[in-house]
Amino acid sequence: MKRRQKACPLHHTASHWPLLWQVDRGFSCPFPLYLLIQNKMITDCPSCVCGLVFFYKNEVIKPAVNGILNVLRSCLKAKTIRRVVFTSSAGAVARQEKQLPVYDESSWSDLEFIKKKKMTGWMYFMSKTLSEKIALEFAEENSLDLITIIPTLVVGQFLTPWMPPSMITAFALITGYARNEAHYSILKQVKFVHLDDLCNAHIFLLEHPEAKGRYICSSHNTNIIELAKMLRKRFPEYHIPTEFNFEGESLEVVAFSSRKLTELGFEFKYSLEDMYVGATESAREKGLLPNQTQLNDKNLKSEEAEKTH
Repeated sequence: MKRRQKACPLHHTASHWPLLWQVDRGFSCPFPLYLLIQNKMITDCPSCVCGLVFFYKNEVIKPAVNGILNVLRSCLKAKTIRRVVFTSSAGAVARQEKQLPVYDESSWSDLEFIKKKKMTGWMYFMSKTLSEKIALEFAEENSLDLITIIPTLVVGQFLTPWMPPSMITAFALITGYARNEAHYSILKQVKFVHLDDLCNAHIFLLEHPEAKGRYICSSHNTNIIELAKMLRKRFPEYHIPTEFNFEGESLEVVAFSSRKLTELGFEFKYSLEDMYVGATESAREKGLLPNQTQLNDKNLKSEEAEKTH
């Protein structure tokens, strides 16, 4: 007997109920999510789209758009600001139905596709795309000199006492199957930039008199297979997986072109290995990453299978 689908309880009251969510890949909500509302676990909503769109529109998209507009309005009001440099995201570039072999500054994520697909992090991609577009439109309408920088996955030494979100993804092959296999889809066709290169690019574009518009800031394009090979060679103390379940999916390297940035005279200084060495040192110093990883059952099977071939 087919279970009756209940209406999403968020539909009319999402802005009034306390909502606590935890990412969990076991449910088919947009992120997906567990929803805890008034101490009641909601797991049977077929999509939760109506309420979650309302909630995340107000909690993710609206603050992102209003935040950059408030900054730009303040800059206009001050009348002493010559240029603004805004950090956007690769999420504003490459979320499209048909994947391109190369992305550049003319590429934009497709908002209709994002809303239709509702992939993990879809509201984040919408917020970054909308905030950058609106910022550029506002700057043009008000004759404000605005530069937007589009970094890919940022890796390198970090200052925070906790693990930055980008590093959770970057370390997924090191920290193992148990916790971070969900991040493999991001690493499948991954692009990187060193944190210091990104910071230097901000200063470079702030000061360069001919800088204008959008700039992709990405130094390395690779895929999860090549990344795993590099990590296994550089960090033998960690058990890096070598087999991945991407059946029927392309693993061709997809490029984010930084040609516009480098033709202006900017030079990237760091290799992919440099990124991981610095990041690993920082994480170990803060106790966020073990000095070595132990084999679990799934790792062990992968290692044994590799030895038999």
